[in-house]
This record gives sequence, structure tokens and C-alpha cells, in this order.
Amino acid sequence: MVKANIYLSFDGNAEEAFGVYAKIFQTEFDFIQRFKEIPDMKVPKDEEDKIMHISMKLGNDILMGCDTPQFMNAPWVKGNNISISLHPESKEETTRIFEALSDNGNVIMPLADTFWNAYYGMCEDRFGVRWMVNYSYE
Repeated sequence: MVKANIYLSFDGNAEEAFGVYAKIFQTEFDFIQRFKEIPDMKVPKDEEDKIMHISMKLGNDILMGCDTPQFMNAPWVKGNNISISLHPESKEETTRIFEALSDNGNVIMPLADTFWNAYYGMCEDRFGVRWMVNYSYE
């Protein structure tokens, strides 16, 4: 079965927003990584400390987010900053779901192995919904 998590994008204030959410939901960050920590990627100095990925537990679920990086020409804009993050149980299922969602849509980041030990891709479906499909290797 596929698990879905909420993924929010921010305009440079993801860490601040997640700090507020942590207080509201009485939880802590599980993970925080900045763009300057991405291996082999040239990041403009003014965007190095922006959040590449942040997450926290919400009960049995996870709230995740990032900052919108201008240097990557990210498609997110204020008011349209939600992606649905899916976590299939196999690489094959990840490929099937990603291909179906991106059919007649827009591939934002093609499926590929990542430095965080996952098979991952981002797309926007034909209805304008943004999806992140992430299979974590064991």
C-alpha cells in the first residue's frame, strides 16, 4: 500500500514555519537539510541556507517541506505550494505510479536514484496537482 504525506513549499521561511508547527503540534524536527549540503551542486550564496528538506512527525504521519529555490527555477508560487508525497513499497510500483501521474502532465524532476538513498521524482499531473514519488532503499 502507498503512504501519502503532505509536503509544503515556502518562499525562504520553511524553517520558521516548521518551528511554529513544532510548537503547535508539540513535536520536533525529524530531519533538516539545507541546499548547501547537496553534494556536487552549485548553490548561490544567498540560497545556501534555505531548506532543501525538513520533516516532523504528526502522530503516525509526517509533515514535510522545503524552501522554493530560485536557482532551480522551481515551479512553486505562493498560494500553490502543496505537493503530495507518495512512498510506494517497491521501485517498480514507484515507476508505475510516477509514469501514470505524469502522463499528459509535466515531469519536474525525472525519476532517478538520489544521494539520500532513494528512487525519487517530481511531477505535476494533468490537473495541476504536484506529486513527489519516493521509494526509499532498504
